[in-house]
Amino acid sequence: MIDPLSPSSPARTRVGITAVGASLPGQVVSTDALQQRIAEASGIDLPAGLLYRTTGIGSRRVAADGEYASTLAVRAARQALAAAGRDPEEVDLLLFASATRDVAEPATAHIVQAELGGRAHALDVTNACNSFLNGIDLARAMILAGRVRRALVVTGETPTRAMRWQLTGLDQARTALAGYTFGDAGAAVLVEPVPAGGILDVDTETWSEHWTVGGIPGGGSRHPRGDEHTYFTGDGRALRDVFEKIGTDILHRVRHRTGLDWADYARVLVHQVTLPYLDRFVEVTGVPRDKLEVSVTDLGNLASATLGVQLARADAGLRPGDRVLFVGLGGGVSLMTMVWEKS
Repeated sequence: MIDPLSPSSPARTRVGITAVGASLPGQVVSTDALQQRIAEASGIDLPAGLLYRTTGIGSRRVAADGEYASTLAVRAARQALAAAGRDPEEVDLLLFASATRDVAEPATAHIVQAELGGRAHALDVTNACNSFLNGIDLARAMILAGRVRRALVVTGETPTRAMRWQLTGLDQARTALAGYTFGDAGAAVLVEPVPAGGILDVDTETWSEHWTVGGIPGGGSRHPRGDEHTYFTGDGRALRDVFEKIGTDILHRVRHRTGLDWADYARVLVHQVTLPYLDRFVEVTGVPRDKLEVSVTDLGNLASATLGVQLARADAGLRPGDRVLFVGLGGGVSLMTMVWEKS
């Protein structure tokens, strides 16, 4: 195997992220207010501060009425295009890469493009919380294949609309708990050839036998209709156990293949579900905490927008040559890593 980081590697097209955008709804909802609403809707007296102590999430952003997944994606896309000095007409591929969509059909990418303008090939990419990272990888592959010159990858996530407000009891509360971690956001990146650096390494690992651990069952051919299937349900502890069991192997492979250690990264961006899960990630992997961009405490679990929002936060402090490790975790269950060097 050719070492992608070796100076002696043969000349080839390098593809990287050249601009970033992020969008957050203006409405801020505290976790205490969230718990109060659940208690009032259900008539269940939950212990004070329970959700905050369990998740470490103090607040999150919530999309307003009339704000959709596409709305947040369009706002982030406009930021990324403006940062790069590009017009929508200069984009050949538009990927809406998200766990949320506006409608079942057509692809939400068309709704985004109708707002932005342009005539790019437009389609959706969906793989739970890894959707955005998968979209960047697909865009890179299409460029390397010579199919497109420039791609815009966007995500818009409104998972707070899958929260269950009325609970029948504590058993149902336990299965609904993971849904109370969510926050809404959008993100976008421009992906195109770069003279140096770029995306240096990508790895994935999938354990699909765990697909039932968590998700939103409604909207497909199994449960096309019915409110009961529109809420996020899952076993958070089981999901964490799966990630702990398989998550370290992929990081070891990246280290072995690239020769890069934690000290070689300016930032490590990792999908964040709760603060205790993030603390456990630090404990298991040994990543220095000061390398992280902590977003979960004030924004919650942003689904596939997590890494894009973190990148937008970190980007101003990055310099050419700085390397970033993305670590994606998604229901299904899938893991993904990407090493990117800023050009």
